[in-house]
Amino acid sequence: MPFTASWRTLLDECEELAADATLITPLSETRFRLTDVQEHRIIIEFADSGDSQPLQREQFETLADRITDAGGTFDLQRLPPNAEPYAAVLSLHPRYEINDRAGTLTETDEPTTSQLIKGTSPQPAADQDDAADRTEPDLDVYADMLLLIDALERHDPTALEDCETPALINLYTLLSDVQRNAGDLRQAVREVLLGRLHHDQPVHGQYGSVQRTSRRNRSLKDDDEVLDVLEDAGIPRERILAVDREKVDEALDVTELSESAVYEIEESEYVRKADVDEERKETRLQGLKDQLALSDDPDAEELRQEVDELEQRIEELTEFTPGTEVGSRS
Repeated sequence: MPFTASWRTLLDECEELAADATLITPLSETRFRLTDVQEHRIIIEFADSGDSQPLQREQFETLADRITDAGGTFDLQRLPPNAEPYAAVLSLHPRYEINDRAGTLTETDEPTTSQLIKGTSPQPAADQDDAADRTEPDLDVYADMLLLIDALERHDPTALEDCETPALINLYTLLSDVQRNAGDLRQAVREVLLGRLHHDQPVHGQYGSVQRTSRRNRSLKDDDEVLDVLEDAGIPRERILAVDREKVDEALDVTELSESAVYEIEESEYVRKADVDEERKETRLQGLKDQLALSDDPDAEELRQEVDELEQRIEELTEFTPGTEVGSRS
């Protein structure tokens, strides 16, 4: 098919976009908008910097030719520098589709819908009422879990050996953040529940049940007091006294003895999170939120439902609603 027909179709698709529609580049995930659609070029403006860039018709044709030459599937890693917006805009065409997971731009026989569009769209009245009743929780664990869901959908967790190292690092970082922040939230929920539960009385929720219990923690009294009490009971001091690790370490500092002389030492390897790119996480998170909130794509709707379920689980934790009535403590 001559590119002239494809170009006209692409221009029509661009002109039908909402004024506030936002696209995102497939690799660097940079957001931008279309500001003008002309006969031989499309003008875009980057959301973060406000810089404008003209996308020329000839370059779109070159990209289309490369896709054809590659057998219909083009590796996005082969894009020249600063050419990502061309791929994102071309995916608006009903015959071109970006696969985020595979990192490809494909020419298809059947019409497709772009997975990269973000923009406002009308909602049914019922959906608007539901949206009005929901608020995004200002919780670190919510943001990290949303990013983790996205990462797990991009990389198969059942085939970790096949994942690239950067992908594994991203998964490990997000899992670590989710674990830490979920632990903090769990402790906060526990403190509230303690005031609402009676001993040995299970209270049921939608996903499980909890009950109040107690745990004994012991700490020794002053050393001299303990030794005196035990000595009075017939236990000699020598039987009680033991090696104090802290005092051993102090002794090592003032002698030439090595650690191995007094310690059994075992070394093990482990992975420790060294740093977190919060800015990168926030950029990706904002893109996901825009996509989930505003995209009409069927895949986005499926992911939106999953996030709705995630929000519901978080609400179950942060707003305790027992299945059985819990009386106030007297």
